[in-house]
Amino acid sequence: MVGGQSRGSHVLLDYRNYSSTEENDGRWMLRLIRECVRESGIREVHSHVEIFDGGLSPPGFAAVVLIDESHVTAHCYSEIGLLAIDVFTCGDHDPDGVAELIHERLISEDASIVLDKRQRVDRF
Repeated sequence: MVGGQSRGSHVLLDYRNYSSTEENDGRWMLRLIRECVRESGIREVHSHVEIFDGGLSPPGFAAVVLIDESHVTAHCYSEIGLLAIDVFTCGDHDPDGVAELIHERLISEDASIVLDKRQRVDRF
């Protein structure tokens, strides 16, 4: 930390019972994250989703939106319903706002999803 004040913060969200009604839930999740980033007024630099079919890795996906202040990611193990969201900002935007938008969208789309843990970690 510089001068007692952090320059960046992570907000970590861990969910269980994640299930998507979408056939391509990784692409759906990437759209959701991108919309929340945009709604927060943060500039997106790049985005990508990688879908895992269970061949080499467990079924699920990894989605990332690179922002000019850092990143927002989602990692899912679809067979067991685990979803991890990570919002990291190193600038003027508060990661809690983006995390809250994502959380609200998730629970409105999937009534069975359960937030197990929400943690904010200040960095440097």
